[in-house]
Amino acid sequence: MITLMIQGTTSDAGKTTVVAALCRWLARQGVSVAPFKPQNMALNSAVTVDGGEIGRSTALHALACGIEPHSDMNPVLLKPQSDCGAQVILRGQVYGNMDALDYHVYKAQAMQSVMAAWRALSERYDVIIAEGAGSPAEINLRVNDIANMGFAEAADCPVLLVGDIDRGGVFAQLVGTLELISESEQARTKGFIINRFRGDIALLEPGLDWLSERTGKPVLGVLPYLQGLVIDSEDSIGASGSSTTDALNVIVPVLPRISQHNDFDPLRLHPKVNLQFIGPDQPIPSADLIILSGSQSIRTDLAWLHTQGWTQAIAKHLRYGGKVLGIGGGLQMLGEHVNDPEGLEGKAGCSAGLGLLDLSTTLIAQKELQQVQGTLHIPLDHSTLAADFSGYTMHNSVSQGSALFRPLAVINGKNAGAISADNQIAGIAVHGIFDQPAACDALLQWAGLDNSDNAVDYQQHRLAQLDRLADQVEQCLDTDWLRDLLGLNPSTDCGANTAP
Repeated sequence: MITLMIQGTTSDAGKTTVVAALCRWLARQGVSVAPFKPQNMALNSAVTVDGGEIGRSTALHALACGIEPHSDMNPVLLKPQSDCGAQVILRGQVYGNMDALDYHVYKAQAMQSVMAAWRALSERYDVIIAEGAGSPAEINLRVNDIANMGFAEAADCPVLLVGDIDRGGVFAQLVGTLELISESEQARTKGFIINRFRGDIALLEPGLDWLSERTGKPVLGVLPYLQGLVIDSEDSIGASGSSTTDALNVIVPVLPRISQHNDFDPLRLHPKVNLQFIGPDQPIPSADLIILSGSQSIRTDLAWLHTQGWTQAIAKHLRYGGKVLGIGGGLQMLGEHVNDPEGLEGKAGCSAGLGLLDLSTTLIAQKELQQVQGTLHIPLDHSTLAADFSGYTMHNSVSQGSALFRPLAVINGKNAGAISADNQIAGIAVHGIFDQPAACDALLQWAGLDNSDNAVDYQQHRLAQLDRLADQVEQCLDTDWLRDLLGLNPSTDCGANTAP
């Protein structure tokens, strides 16, 4: 077994896409490969096959490998709840809440979980492609580091360093990062990948030659800027607008602790949907559908909605016949109250909800993590539209109230979600519900889109994008050098898993 780690000169240098590309490239050759991210900080996460929780990007990497996501693949997940505190997930399960200083001290213990998960994964796969976090040159975070070189040193694995040329200064990024790490870390850094290049490669070649001569390390290749690449992001929020005049206008408030906003990626790709994310202090435009997303800090985000004028905007929206949908924490915000008697998300107390559905929610310590399948039952003017879906639940709460006696869906024979008597307000705790075309079409038809049959099969889209990334590895990187680094050759029997 060999582990190769991909680290970046900065956050958003392209580590996630490079790891996805390498995983997909190896899996297409039949290599037994798995992803690994020692520590991740993200509010977009996924439920694993073993009932745990990992970062969404690592789940995407598992898909690239053609395997089910497992909690061993991301042993430490930090989910920010404030500017200085986060929920700590260890090997898929909630460990507790910590502020930044306490966690910085705790990292030495967290390293034990990291190495145990890595060893367990190493027993099951021939190649592990690990992803760093941020930059290895963040001097203030190097003590007890578990995310970058701290792990690489402990696992004694080679490292490739990725720099983003699109943001400028890529040679300074790469040389400067190398200068700021230790001699042993420099030695295990085997080469560079330059990411997001636009233009004529001939203009870049003198710089590549200089870089190799200056550092004594090869440039493995230059990956192009891929226009139109839409793939599960770690934290960045993007939007795409439809150019058609009959598009459905959908707006989503960008809550301070918004989570699972990957739910909306299928809507970004829908040709009949104009999706807009509305940030703080931005004007709230008119729309056909307002969606309230998941939240890592429901009471804090509720207070933000109230102060930002969303309470009045939603009331006006409903008076004009618009629809409102809550997903995950968004469903809980639609209710009368959110109670936190144990102070799980901050100071203990109770917050007023938006009062749009007759239900109240109490936060509890136990988090429910479950992959689910069910059927939507959406009332239209003269019929009920049924659509099957799959997704996952991820919440630590219990909701009660008469609104739940008008369910939006049935999951495993039990009622789920809620829809108002006037058919304008709905909510469900399931994430990923737009990923299936039938469910996406049904919800958009409920929201007012005529002849909604243009939804994207988002899982197939993911696979197509992953293949696109793997193609760039074949075309732009020195794959012979890569195979040598990984100990592979054409006659190597690398296992039987084949990517879908």
